[in-house]
Order: sequence, then C-alpha cells, then structure tokens
Amino acid sequence: MLCLKTACGFESHLGHINFHMSLHRKKYQNAILYLCQKLKGEVRGKKKLAKLLYFADFDLYEKSQKSITGDVYRALPMGPVPSALEEITTEMAKKRILEIEQIKEREGYNPTEIYKCIAKPDLSVFNNEEKQMLDRIIIKYGHLNGKQLEELSHAEAPYIGTELRKEIPYELAFYRDTDFNDL
Repeated sequence: MLCLKTACGFESHLGHINFHMSLHRKKYQNAILYLCQKLKGEVRGKKKLAKLLYFADFDLYEKSQKSITGDVYRALPMGPVPSALEEITTEMAKKRILEIEQIKEREGYNPTEIYKCIAKPDLSVFNNEEKQMLDRIIIKYGHLNGKQLEELSHAEAPYIGTELRKEIPYELAFYRDTDFNDL
C-alpha cells in the first residue's frame, strides 16, 4: 500500500497498482529529437533530458490519461528517470539520428552528455495535444538546467509518494494540481 501525504496533511492510500503502458518507440525518439531541435539543437545533460520527458509524460497523463513515451519512470536519488532512456538514445545514436557527446566539465564529476539532433523530428507521429504538451514543456522548463529540474521534480507528488528506486505510478500525477490554462 502506498501512502501519499500532501503539504496540507491530506493522506491518500493507493493499493497495488498494476499499470503498464507499452513503449511508444517512434514517439519517444521523435520527442527527444523535437526537444533537442527546439532547444537550439541540443539538450545538455542526461538529467535534463530525463526530467523534460518526465514532465511531458506526467503532465499529459494528468491532463488526458495518456503518455507520450509510454515509458516507466523510477524514483531515483536525482529524481524520476525513464527506464528505457538509455536504450532509446543508444538506438538513436546507432541509427545516426542523434549524437551523444560526452564533455568533461568539472574534475571529480561524470562527463556531461550532450544530446544533439542529427535528423529532424517527424511531427506526424504526434497528435495535436501531444505536440502542444511538448511545446509547453519547452517553454516552461527548457531554460532550466538538470539540477533545477531535479529540484522541481523532487517537490512533486509522484516522486514524494514513491519509494526510492520503485516505479512511479502515473496515477500520482492526479495529486499535482497542474494549471493547464496555458494550453
């Protein structure tokens, strides 16, 4: 049983949730390409890419009970991480539609991965609502770095309400109370 406490002390219990979507590979790949294209040709850092996808998927789920990528997110110490991100980006690099460059920025830190789109995204894979959500994510979060996005995601009900390293139930998106008036 999962217990979620909100800031106002409201407690909710969710029983075992058996919720699995199927991975939408084409949408996943094209969402990454679109994010890269719109953010001056690149997304700087795996953490930033992971959080942008998280916000796109969980915002769309909160609004319409659908996910763009269909991926499963895990609550890791640095925030929500899509399970198939490494697999998808590696596959895209092999197909030469995405370049992944590793830059050593600071001593003692892992290299930063820079994701650069080589191919243009195929926007025909998205319906209007999905495209609008991606555009919203770019405007709302695209200017933030990975650390800032990590802090925002840590303050959200889906992350707070999930045990570390466990799957984050999409249904917890309903506890976010996101304002969609900008759509």
